Parts: sequence; C-alpha cells; structure tokens
Amino acid sequence: MALGVRRVVLCPGSRSGPLAAAAGLLLQRGLELHTAIDERSAGFFALGLARGEGRPAVVITTSGTAVANLLPAVVEAGSGSIPLLLLSADRPLRLKNCGANQTVNQEEFLAACCRWFAQADGRGLAEMDPTAIRDLARQAHRSALAAPMGPVHLNLPFEEPLHASAEALQRLAAELGTPAEASADIPAEAPAGAPAEATEALGLLGLDPDRPGLIVAGPWRGSPQHWPAFVEALGRWQRRSGWPLLADGLSGLRGQTDLELVAGYDLILEDPDPALTPPQVLRLGPLPASQRLQRWLAQCGGLQVLISEGDPRPLDPLGTVTASCSVGLSAWCAALPAALWQGGDGTTAHQNDLARWRAAEDGTQHWLNAQLNQPAARRPDEPSLARALSQLLPPGLAVMLASSSPVRDWESFADPSGPARPVYGFRGASGIDGTLSLAAGLAESLGRLVLLSGDLALLHDANGWLWHHRLQGRLTVVLIENGGGGIFEQLPIRAAAGLDFERLFAMAQPLDHTALAAAYGVPWRRVGALAELGEALAWALERPVALLEVRTDRQADARWRQRLRQDRPRPQLRMAPPQPPPR
Repeated sequence: MALGVRRVVLCPGSRSGPLAAAAGLLLQRGLELHTAIDERSAGFFALGLARGEGRPAVVITTSGTAVANLLPAVVEAGSGSIPLLLLSADRPLRLKNCGANQTVNQEEFLAACCRWFAQADGRGLAEMDPTAIRDLARQAHRSALAAPMGPVHLNLPFEEPLHASAEALQRLAAELGTPAEASADIPAEAPAGAPAEATEALGLLGLDPDRPGLIVAGPWRGSPQHWPAFVEALGRWQRRSGWPLLADGLSGLRGQTDLELVAGYDLILEDPDPALTPPQVLRLGPLPASQRLQRWLAQCGGLQVLISEGDPRPLDPLGTVTASCSVGLSAWCAALPAALWQGGDGTTAHQNDLARWRAAEDGTQHWLNAQLNQPAARRPDEPSLARALSQLLPPGLAVMLASSSPVRDWESFADPSGPARPVYGFRGASGIDGTLSLAAGLAESLGRLVLLSGDLALLHDANGWLWHHRLQGRLTVVLIENGGGGIFEQLPIRAAAGLDFERLFAMAQPLDHTALAAAYGVPWRRVGALAELGEALAWALERPVALLEVRTDRQADARWRQRLRQDRPRPQLRMAPPQPPPR
C-alpha cells in the first residue's frame, strides 16, 4: 500500500493463506478487498479495476491450475497496456518435480505475456530478508507501470506452517495501526527527458501543420489521469493545423464539442472520394477497428506519423508508419518550438479540405438519422440500437462495448452529436472471455457503467454475475439476444452451400438469459421496441445491477448493414433511401 496499491482481488486457497491474512489485516489501513471463487473472473475484474483507475490492481491465487486461469486476462492486459500485479502462492522448491500434490510449473504459465516475472526464495517467503521483500515489491510495481504498462507475476513459495496463530495475527494488527497516507506512484505524463526527445524527433517526424493533413485517433489506452492534457493538446494541434479528426468509437473523443470530428468514416470510406486523400497523417494510438479505414490508410501513402501514450511497441500492422514516438501527444506538443504555435489558423488555411470532410460527415449523419430513427412499432435492429443508446444515455455515463458486433456497430452507427462519455473496449486481443467481469470491474472503479454485449459474449462469462452481490458501483447490461454469433453472419462463408453454418459458426445456445440472470438475483426487463428503450434505461440505471434484453434478428441485421453501406449518401449523388429490413 505504500506504493499506492489500493485494490486486491482475492481467490480462495490454503497455500495462499498467508497472503489472504495479510490482505485482511490491511483492511484497517484502507485496502479495498474484493473476493472471487473463479480465478478467470477475478483476473478480468482486476483488469477492469486497473483500466478504470490507471493504477495496478493485485490478484492473489493459490497454487496449481488457479494460476492458469489467469492467462486470458493476462493476455489482454499485456496487449492492452493495463497494469496488473499477480501474486501466486506456490509449494517450496523441495516439492517441485517430485509428484507432490497441486505442484505444477506455474512459474511458466504467464511468462510470455508479462512485463516482468520474479520468483521468491525457493525455501519459502519467510526465508527472505524484509528488505529483500520490499525491494521485490517495488520492482514489481515499477515494472507494471513502466512503458508499456502491463502485467507482472510474482510466484511466492510458502513453507508450512501456512497459518499464523490468533496471537500472532493480533500482534501484527497492532503493529499496523491506523490508516496511513499512501503515495500514489502514478507515472508522469511522459518519462524524464521526453520533451528533449520530442524536440529532436520533430524534424524526423516531418509533420507540417501548414500543409493539408488528417488526424486518426484510435482507442484510448493512456491513463485516465492523462486524459485532460491529451484532449487539450489535440485541440491545440487541430486549431493550428486545421486537420480533420477521424475518431474511433473507443477514442472517447466523440461528443467533444471543441473538436472538428468525423465519425462516419467507416461509411464514407466504403468508396472514398480521391480528393479526401491526405499527404500526411497523424495517427494517435492503435488503429481503429474499421477495415475500410485501414485499407484506405494503407493506400494513402505519404507521411504517416504515430504518437502513442507511453507504448513504444510498433502499433503499425499496416506497415505504413514513417516515424513514431511514444512520449504522448501532450508531451510532444509541449516540446515543439514556440514559433510553430505562432503560425496562422489552420482551419482557415485548409478550409477546402475541412469542407469536404464536413460535407461527407454531415450528409452521412443526416442520412443515418433518417434510416435509424425507427418507427415505434418496428422490431429493434442492432445499428439502430447503437445509435439510440448513444443518444439516450446521460452525459458522462461510461459505456463498455463487447468485442465482435457491438464495438463495430458503435463505431459505424453511434450518433457523434450525442453527449461525450468514456467508452471502453478491450481490443488488445479482442476476446470475449471475461466480458461481464471486466464490466463489473469498470463499474466498481468508475461508479457506474453500461455494458453493451452480445449473447455469446455474456454467456461465456456467466460467472461474472456473481459480482452482483459485492459491487459498490452500478452496472446496467444491455444484451443483444440474436441467437448466436451475429458477427459471423457478415462473413462471405455465410452464403456457402453445403455447410451447416448454424452449427459451425453461429452456435446458438438454447438458453434464456433473463432466467439465468434471475438465478443470480439480477432483475431484468425485455425491450420489445426501441421506443421502450428510454423508459427501460431509466428503470435499470436506478438499480445496482440490471439486465435489459433486446432481441434482434441477426440475419436481417446483416442484410440491413449491407444495404446501409451500399446505399449510403455519396457526394454529388442522390439516392433513394433503402427500405427497412423485413420483420
């Protein structure tokens, strides 16, 4: 706790008993303890905590397969730059490789995805000098927060006896005393010396705000503490350059009224106007999910500069980046020469380029409003649901988008004129392993959250409903029940003859999600039409945890998405609007 760690997620076990006792004693010093019987769910809950707060959360497990269950969360933490501290109890070295019970090579389970691994004294943690233990803790904490942030694994052997006496625990409790101030070891906006690096890199990067260009902002992966400075720096650069901003649905930038923003690029770039092609692109963070945008960027050529928020890894699957730096946009802008900011107003200098993007964006959003504002009696469809949620949810209320269709529909069809809000998605590895537990962790750290999820993603992590009884934050789950993997409906193989598509890809499960939620004690409502969504959301947001089920037709929705893309508005071309999907 002296390093600023506030939250521990504890799983049951005997070998980890000393760690559990230590966590219990630290409650009097302000530690926030969360308990879980499922290690996989615990790992993802901790991941949500760490993502929401920007500081490491601790996960404690016993030995054996308990450690292996952390792997899916650790994969996402490593890919998504999320700090975690994983403490696994183990048998002493003398019991390794001799057939002792519950003794496996757990020190190797997570190594490939961790920033750092350390093994305590093989004779047992009690054999280590207290100074060595403190040094081990400091190094683990530093490694989790070093660029790029990520998971750290400490494997801690314990020799018997494992459990202290009542008298010993009382003495320890008295020594710990009352809560003390902890120093929050949150990394600075950029490492020491970053401004000098940015100044040196400016000539190398070669960006020229006096020439036309474009900004592409991907999912936000920086710490929440750095968000205000990032938005301010982005606005400053855009005012100086006049470059349009293409903002991913997970960027958190949509709804920021001070930015000149394009959200409909996924439709605009289906058949792009060559006049939109920029000679230089400033890319911020990972690429957006849109494959159309990725294909277009790959064809643009020219200068493409990548600036990430403390992640020095090559975030360039297109292979088009000509220069990059990882100091963060705020530090990079702060290090630029003062004379650069004294130039003219880029919005005036590049008004023709802005006008093209504005016309394309305005036309696209106006057209989407006409297509997706449903008649009250029509059955819900998924693109319309994404747009309605972005309009109806209160300003500032955070949203988490499950992988597969929800995150893509939000990117393409959410209303950018809706209120600004944090939007989370876990696309480091884009798994659906721990969707509900991730959302619970985010809700706990942020205070409240809305999760938009498909049915298979929610079912995959059904044990996540167990957090219902322990959450202090509020969680509303909006479930898209479309009878299986809707994302696969959009694959070309759907039309292939001779294949049992439902069995091989869709994998619909004969399950009533409302009954499952009710078994966990979660209240629910079914939304039969989007006209009912506003009232249903008001009901759900007043409850600690609630489920709203929206039933859709995945085959009809796949056709509807295709028609929306085929019949989208084009410059200099007026087309009749498509007919709504048959219901």
